[in-house]
Amino acid sequence: MGVPSEEVGGASEIRDGGNVVEDPAAKALPIDAGLSKFAKKMPIFEPGRVASSSGEKPLVVNMDLALYKAKGLARNFQFEEAENILRKCIAYWPEDGRPYVALGKILSKQSKAKEARAVYEKGCQATQGENPYIWQCWAVLENKVGNIRRARELFDAATVADKKHIAAWHGWAVLELKVGNIKKARNLLGKGLKYSGGNEYVYQTLAMLEAKANRYEQARYLFRQATKCNSKSCASWLAWAQLEARQENNRAARRLFENAVQASPKNRFAWHVWGVFEANLGNVDQGRKLLKIGHRLNPRDPVLLQSLALLEFKYSTANLARVLFRRASELDPRHQPVWIAWGVLEQRVGNLSAARRLFRSSLNVNSQSYVTWMTWASLEEDQGNSVRAEEIRDLYFQQRTEVVDDASWVTGVLDIIDPAIDSMKRLLNIDQSAYYKAKDSSRSAPGASGGGIEEDEVGTSATSDTGDDTDSGSGFDLDAFIRERLSVDTKKLDIQFGSSQTLVPKKIKSPRRIWRSGTKTAATSSKS
Repeated sequence: MGVPSEEVGGASEIRDGGNVVEDPAAKALPIDAGLSKFAKKMPIFEPGRVASSSGEKPLVVNMDLALYKAKGLARNFQFEEAENILRKCIAYWPEDGRPYVALGKILSKQSKAKEARAVYEKGCQATQGENPYIWQCWAVLENKVGNIRRARELFDAATVADKKHIAAWHGWAVLELKVGNIKKARNLLGKGLKYSGGNEYVYQTLAMLEAKANRYEQARYLFRQATKCNSKSCASWLAWAQLEARQENNRAARRLFENAVQASPKNRFAWHVWGVFEANLGNVDQGRKLLKIGHRLNPRDPVLLQSLALLEFKYSTANLARVLFRRASELDPRHQPVWIAWGVLEQRVGNLSAARRLFRSSLNVNSQSYVTWMTWASLEEDQGNSVRAEEIRDLYFQQRTEVVDDASWVTGVLDIIDPAIDSMKRLLNIDQSAYYKAKDSSRSAPGASGGGIEEDEVGTSATSDTGDDTDSGSGFDLDAFIRERLSVDTKKLDIQFGSSQTLVPKKIKSPRRIWRSGTKTAATSSKS
């Protein structure tokens, strides 16, 4: 239920975890291309402007340029240089909240929660508690580290400082949703709309709540309001498309997917979710085409290759799927679903030793993965090794207790919101209807243009269409769109793999935790 980086009410906002964080620097001074070039050439603090003989403050433009420079340094992971610049800004302009916000975010990115907290506290004191941006960023920090009560207090302080600060209302509502306080979340979202007017993030979150409660007409109305607020919001189009998909309104869903890719042509989630949608309906060629377009636009993304591999495994050859899995694992060795799905492939084709090595690779990424342990145990049981299967299950519960507060546990949570995980679950036969469960499409980023859709096109008039027809009836020409907008020829989407020989994973050592005292026997017996 996260939110992307987009424009809200004229103020730039960024996404931090599941919350919207407004960026006051962008609100105070929009920087065009000309100023960008000027900033790179101009010293941040000119000696002649820093102070005069009369003790004047540096000109404000120095801080604007310094903030811009620090943002660029942070983007390139030059955190120390960025921090030095921001601390100078705080020294010269202690009453301005922007450098506190920027410095706190940089420290948070480096997991320096204590230092970031101190910066936010100092900023609130310096601004006499009247800057809602600092309160909100501090609340996001406390929420991230698990201090829920403190986060509530800080979100409340942000709304007191400025009741029109929509990001605070939304961030607070998301916090309440995560802890199960749905009624409280609805109330907060309602206040956000009351004080701030229409806002796409609030409408989208409310729409998803209505959809979860099976109030589909209300959800459609709210999604329509979200897209009216911002027709370029890929996240809203995608979330709405998945609502129609769950209702088997396939033609309506396709129109909304078309709007999503027009809103954000290079968005990996849009191409991925649309491709999996078509493949699950049996439109294999169309699904393959959409996934390949997504891969061409996002060549470093492993999830698109993973889903394409699953598609090829089911409808083409295991060897082609194996090559795609290998490529995905090289792009991101920490992406656990790739290792699990690849292991299942090898199990299905009878390469049991390779499957076991891949399951170990998965556990190297996250030893807490229930799916990996149980799938491995299932493999052993299918081979008649019931004792070994029971040892693996016991090993899972033993190591889970030993490292219950390990940070890698978070990876298991990410599996839930990864759109690709549903494809893997279908392959593993864990949940045959998993694709149409709620996904975190809100991570999508904004795009360059938006597509319109009439109110009566999607809603009560949407009819069920379960056939394999891939035409939405909107007149949208996919080939022309990506050729003209993205300079991509759909006839040249084949991925070059190099060698066509059968690939098997290299032998990988078992996770260190498996070899803890009392578990060595079980791990040894599981060797291939």
